[in-house]
Amino acid sequence: MVQEQKAFDVIILGGGAAGLMCAQQAGRRGRRVVLMDRARRLGTKILLSGGGKCNFTNRQCSAENYISSNPHFCKFALAQFGPGDFLDLAGQYHIAYEERDHGQLFCRRSAEDIVQMLIELCLQHQVTFLLDCSVHSITKEKQFIITTNQGTITAESLVVTTGGLSYPQAGAGDLGYQIARQFGLAVTACRPGLVPLQYNPVEQSILTELTGISVEAAVTCRNKTFRENILFTHTGLSGPAILQISNYWLPGDTITIDWLPEIDVYQLLLDRKQTSGSAAIPSILSHYLPSRLVRLWSQPPFPDIPLAQCTLSQLRRAADSINRWPFQPGGTEGYAKAEVTLGGIDTGELSSKTLEAKMVKGLYFIGEVLDVTGQLGGYNLQWAWSSGYAAGCAV
Repeated sequence: MVQEQKAFDVIILGGGAAGLMCAQQAGRRGRRVVLMDRARRLGTKILLSGGGKCNFTNRQCSAENYISSNPHFCKFALAQFGPGDFLDLAGQYHIAYEERDHGQLFCRRSAEDIVQMLIELCLQHQVTFLLDCSVHSITKEKQFIITTNQGTITAESLVVTTGGLSYPQAGAGDLGYQIARQFGLAVTACRPGLVPLQYNPVEQSILTELTGISVEAAVTCRNKTFRENILFTHTGLSGPAILQISNYWLPGDTITIDWLPEIDVYQLLLDRKQTSGSAAIPSILSHYLPSRLVRLWSQPPFPDIPLAQCTLSQLRRAADSINRWPFQPGGTEGYAKAEVTLGGIDTGELSSKTLEAKMVKGLYFIGEVLDVTGQLGGYNLQWAWSSGYAAGCAV
């Protein structure tokens, strides 16, 4: 436990991915660092990520994979410490990993490997850990003064990496936004990201019959398209494609889903009308889609008559219900099911090179607390490593 008025060079609030990376890098530079977290263990969200395997980065990472009011803000940090740099670091600790679809890199054994590597790096550089530590107040005179349940701590630099509002069950909260506002920094509107979408009341009773079905499909909203699996649940649609598009969806938007993105269903039905005219549309489509899904759509607009008797307009309506199915969500599953928080501290308040507040010397913000949100696939952890490293080089 830290005694009263313990002095450090750097205080880091938050023991997640960005905080650990920042702490070890600042410590490597000879700075006296204390890392504080109200949890009893470090790296909780790292351990939860990737189903316990930690999708720790993505080979294809670029600024285009991030959402921010300033899309250029993340470029410097990503260039300074990118996926290759993290792989080099992991290689020094012989962490085995595997590459999955779309350049996603996962631990082969466990996310614990990443957490232990970061803790060991911090300990090598004499970083002090304060766990189960609650912040009571933060003030700034010549230095930052933080009063906690474990005493008062001072430092010339304060790094805030307390995350967003997602995963409240893992201790998420709005402390970072409170600190930003206390020091006069703007915070953009926040909402859940990478989150399942709920059915609207009109469709729920029908679509819940499809619970458990998973289909590879293409989803489009606001000129963004993702092609991955969609999972029907009791309450809505989930799966990688839905989580991706949720970052771009806003209430009132309609999402377009193509259940057979490689097939022009209208042309398919035209061809079968000539060659298999006695077959009905549902029997044709059951060769390409799960039978339960086809049965749901076997009401209008699917006429249950031989193809030879179908009009071209009937074929077009049936095809559009597969290639261009409109889905208007009733909402999201909220922060409890969200992997990230969209929005956060306005990047216009910070230096993109150091992550220091422009108007408050010595105050830094890194990681998810900022208005920088990655797509699904290791991009958010890479932002944690990159922003943490950039601040660690500056504090």
